[in-house]
Amino acid sequence: MNTYRDPAARGGVLRTVGTRERRSHLSAPRVPTVGIDIGGTKVMAGVVDADGTILEKIRTETPDKSKSPKVVEDTIAELVLDLSDRHDVHAVGIGAAGWVDADRARVLFAPHLAWRNEPLRDALQDRLAVPVMVDNDANTAAWAEWRFGAGRGEDHLVMITLGTGIGGAILEDGKVKRGKYGVAGEFGHMQVVPGGHRCPCGNRGCWEQYSSGNALVREARELAAADSPVAYEIIERVKGNVPDITGPLITELAREGDAMCVELLQDIGQWLGVGIANLAAALDPSCFVIGGGVSAADDLLIGPARDAFRRHLTGRGYRPEARITRAQLGPEAGMVGAADLARLVARRFRRANRRRVERYERYERYAQALRPGTHGRAPRTPEDPAT
Repeated sequence: MNTYRDPAARGGVLRTVGTRERRSHLSAPRVPTVGIDIGGTKVMAGVVDADGTILEKIRTETPDKSKSPKVVEDTIAELVLDLSDRHDVHAVGIGAAGWVDADRARVLFAPHLAWRNEPLRDALQDRLAVPVMVDNDANTAAWAEWRFGAGRGEDHLVMITLGTGIGGAILEDGKVKRGKYGVAGEFGHMQVVPGGHRCPCGNRGCWEQYSSGNALVREARELAAADSPVAYEIIERVKGNVPDITGPLITELAREGDAMCVELLQDIGQWLGVGIANLAAALDPSCFVIGGGVSAADDLLIGPARDAFRRHLTGRGYRPEARITRAQLGPEAGMVGAADLARLVARRFRRANRRRVERYERYERYAQALRPGTHGRAPRTPEDPAT
């Protein structure tokens, strides 16, 4: 594992990444990097090469959110060190399920984790001794889809990630739009139903309470707990144990034709289409990429979303419609994107490190010439006055 010994220098280099991100991936070093995707339920880590190929990945459950942030940091460090035993890791990228500041150093707030203004980048850099990049997990997933997946060739792309909640990201002309304070793209917390369901963010009626994995499971469990006749099949499948109802099970039953599960996915899809229509009115992208675990339902979800989008799109019939497509990279998108963005950090740090080494070598040559027993005067440096 390569080591870099100057945390202060790493921080300075990392702060410059956002200003020159556009197209800089074309000249990034073709070295392996580690991507980390941290969600509400799992932490996935993988070594990714410059072509977006995953060389190895490992995963574990996310530590309970009631525990201290250090517990999550310990989990990340263990995964990276495990991978570095078998791979030459040059940088680490982290896609965090939360709001990351403009410097990509702190996680300001994570609805599903215990991070509050957490200095995640610096804490992990000191432990791992390689450059670390932190970004929102939807940003990293969108970057991966733009580089290697469903968004290739798009100039204006919006990604929606449907998982425990809803994440979002905006890419324009090959650059992630993070906003002034780094928290752009938190579409899941747009209010769509005033006074609606309580959200972990503290507000009511957020979009993710009506179109996400949590929303899907909540509705199914409520019907099952009420012993609704339409829930007979899913009650049988979990043998009456309502907490065993999960999103993947609902999707599986919907594919088998269970009417209730099909209807639940249609409801989630319709809310998804309403939100996308609102985003189209505000951002006017050419493409919406739908990712996250819930997107595994494919046309059972995206079909109703497209229908609702066309019904609710402002100016419908008189404007071009954005393409709505499912993400291609699946649950690994956030991890792949984090690793690829970290490659940009590795390049800039390597340049800064090389300049420090060159300065040190010049100083050593000058000092050697001044030592007793050397012949001739010391070589003049650019700072010496002309003689």
